[in-house]
Amino acid sequence: MRKAFVMSVNPGSEAEYARRHNPIWPELEVVLKAHGVQNYSIFLLAETNQLFAYAEIEIEDQWARIATTPECREWWHHMADLMPHNEDHSPITEAAVEVFHLD
Repeated sequence: MRKAFVMSVNPGSEAEYARRHNPIWPELEVVLKAHGVQNYSIFLLAETNQLFAYAEIEIEDQWARIATTPECREWWHHMADLMPHNEDHSPITEAAVEVFHLD
């Protein structure tokens, strides 16, 4: 399955956001891969500070379970100062609906 969503980064935090992702924590990478995530990319639209994320996942339920892991929760806390976030520190996201695909 292809999954895409949009988030944003606070103005002036773009470089730090990129730095914290390069590389991501090894333990978070293990969690993502163990939950069937592949080809995960995040792109920055510099003019609007929007982040466009794309991932290929095996099963939607596995994707949802990532949010329950301690590694993911810790990552959210680590990133919360750089992005708009919910009360639990998860980033505010909006799902993108696929309207076209070409293999």
